[in-house]
Amino acid sequence: MNRPEHHAGGARLVPLPERALWLPEAALLLVADAHFGKAQSFRRLGVPVPEATTTGTLARLDAALARCEGVRGIVFLGDLLHAARGRGAATLQAVASWRQQHAALALTLVRGNHDGHAGDPPADWGVACVDEPFGLPGLPGLALSHHPDAQPGRYVLAGHVHPAVVLGGRAHQRLRLPCFHFGPAVGVLPAFGEFTGSHVLPRGLLDRVFACSGDSVVALPGP
Repeated sequence: MNRPEHHAGGARLVPLPERALWLPEAALLLVADAHFGKAQSFRRLGVPVPEATTTGTLARLDAALARCEGVRGIVFLGDLLHAARGRGAATLQAVASWRQQHAALALTLVRGNHDGHAGDPPADWGVACVDEPFGLPGLPGLALSHHPDAQPGRYVLAGHVHPAVVLGGRAHQRLRLPCFHFGPAVGVLPAFGEFTGSHVLPRGLLDRVFACSGDSVVALPGP
């Protein structure tokens, strides 16, 4: 099946409906802003929020892995854990159990702003933690970061801002969808977590936007 894709930094970038980015040449999935434990941290503050968000996020991660052949690893582009107060036993155990089922995968976290407060993930998650920007040996034209800040000579793939796009219909309907937003120097992935907000970015003439809708990714026409 043909998939929409983008080319930048000498790499082929394949956006997936699950809101992960597939790098076929590196056999890596990129995931931004999983925010594990966010709902838990809000509930501890007395805010009524959805249950089972960790389970939903992990199920979508499995769906993304199943969609790609030969995945060797996952790089999380920051904010893997939401906050220290979100490190509840149920959340930690759910991710640890998922990790045991995927022991062969190499997991890397490029630390983001929330990771600084939440701390590195537990040892039994088996995640290597690095600071941004992080380079891939086989793809020297890319820089993997959490913050979408341009880097001289490299195309940046990042998260942090949770990009979305608003689509209009004939009857004045408005549909807000998570999206991949690729600019000339920086590409921003949608938030992967189940319980996250979103932000509509200004769109330049050279930007390419891919909206995630259900089981599809749609390349949107230019502005």
